[in-house]
Amino acid sequence: MSQVSPKNRRDLTGRHVVITGASSGIGRAAALAVADKGAVVLLLARRGDELAQVVDEIRAAGGQAHGYQCDVTDAESVESTVKTILDQHDHVDMLVNNAGRSIRRAIHRSTDRLHDYERTMAVNYFGALRMTMALLPQMRERGFGHIVNISSAGVQVATPRFSAYLASKAALDKFTEVAAVETLADGVTFTTIHMPLVRTPMIAPSGDQGPSESPEWAAATIVRALTERPKRIDVPLGTLAEYGALLTPKLRDRIMHRYYRAIPDSPAAKGEASTPDPDPAPLAPQPESKKSPVRTAAGAAVRRAARWVPGTHW
Repeated sequence: MSQVSPKNRRDLTGRHVVITGASSGIGRAAALAVADKGAVVLLLARRGDELAQVVDEIRAAGGQAHGYQCDVTDAESVESTVKTILDQHDHVDMLVNNAGRSIRRAIHRSTDRLHDYERTMAVNYFGALRMTMALLPQMRERGFGHIVNISSAGVQVATPRFSAYLASKAALDKFTEVAAVETLADGVTFTTIHMPLVRTPMIAPSGDQGPSESPEWAAATIVRALTERPKRIDVPLGTLAEYGALLTPKLRDRIMHRYYRAIPDSPAAKGEASTPDPDPAPLAPQPESKKSPVRTAAGAAVRRAARWVPGTHW
């Protein structure tokens, strides 16, 4: 069993990193960011043409990337893809389970749509488990591996209208907790990222849901998860919601109910929207406002301090 030198644990140079859902959104941004850190990025996605574009972009910038068309909901596709990756690259050091499906619909509109729950579980939970189970044996054999699971801050908040999506992410959270305990002596570690809302094509059908982060911000968070390898990375809102559920559960429920009443279902959830484009165009980036050096320094100090908030970065 080979061991990895402790002094090189945080360096991604030469690491073989698999990222699922890498053709757009968070996955694409993460692939670019991880490749920029010197890793050999192994990109997985269903859409082959878009996947090839990301690979070409990384290589044009001097990075190392390889694309593999794969559907994580298909056991044969995962098995074949992982075999090909291991045959071509010998091993995988790290896995980012990013591929996901989000559905925003009130439960009373879902009573005849059990398939909404089955579809989210197929990608967000069973898809992540397929990838984890396929790569775990060779990680244990080498005595090193790290798996990053992209969850949602909504799991902590219990955000209304996301019952299908959040149930699948909550299942993955609990699996990760158990797996981290069982693999502790094997050198395999896990990080759960409770992501806030991120501006990607996946959220477009849901309409405006309030403040959101950029895919680049999410990618930087994933890089931190791969290099520092904490147990969890949360945002303060999620941590506050968890404490609220423990200390004042009835008050938390009233607050979330008011939020539920204030923001209605989207036209897509009501069945009023036309058939969505299967390959939606990326959302236009929001213009960046100019900040003074003083505000920039102050913001950096606040962000560093926020990482000491319990649950923000464990």
